[in-house]
Amino acid sequence: MTQKTIQDDFQKLEKIINKLEGQQVGLEESLTLFEEGSKIIKNCHGQLKKAKNKFEEIKGDLESEINKE
Repeated sequence: MTQKTIQDDFQKLEKIINKLEGQQVGLEESLTLFEEGSKIIKNCHGQLKKAKNKFEEIKGDLESEINKE
């Protein structure tokens, strides 16, 4: 099983948006798509937050190492 990437999530989100914008979608399906999109956005936000924290950690380590000299 392959690991899902943020790019995969963006592609799914784009498909949901296109479906909602381009087709006649009923209320129930619209709500389902909106809920799915919200979950994808939440997941992307979590991934980006994790990446930002890792970046800050690496940057802090590098600054500490440079300041020792």
